[in-house]
Amino acid sequence: MTKSDVAYTDYFPAVNKVLTSRGLLLACTDQEGKTNAMTIGWGAIGSIWGLPLWMVLVRPSRYTYGLIERAGDFTVNVPPPQLEKACAFCGSESGRDHDKLAEVGVTTTAGRSVRSHVLNECVINYECRVVHKNDVLPGELAQPIARAAYSSGDYHRVYYGQILAVYADPDAAAKL
Repeated sequence: MTKSDVAYTDYFPAVNKVLTSRGLLLACTDQEGKTNAMTIGWGAIGSIWGLPLWMVLVRPSRYTYGLIERAGDFTVNVPPPQLEKACAFCGSESGRDHDKLAEVGVTTTAGRSVRSHVLNECVINYECRVVHKNDVLPGELAQPIARAAYSSGDYHRVYYGQILAVYADPDAAAKL
């Protein structure tokens, strides 16, 4: 799969469609070079502080939370339809117990601008450096959302990742 540099604004509709249907793969690489991925169905891409950003939400109970806290960077990877089962697995199993990417046959390559790796089989890759983070505050959240999304009390941390590089396989991305 040949990938070219693209603008972060390219493929907005397709990326949002995949995010809200089968999910994207958020990846982070630990100090030993092992990459873990988790499926995300919530996130936002846009511009804040004049910077292109991905905002991703990760619960403190997730294995990925500790990885991002230590690494200070992450990648957001847009899977093609063929990776639907991989997304389901990465969203239901923990990296504490599994080498998820090895188990689903997804390979990685070191990021160009961040230490975390990108997922080769994904058709669009975003490399992000954490520039801010904050926790969802229960008392500030609309109660219908709090009841629906946080019945267990495991509120997310929101990571604001400055997008440093974006590349895509244009032919595959056009089919998303």
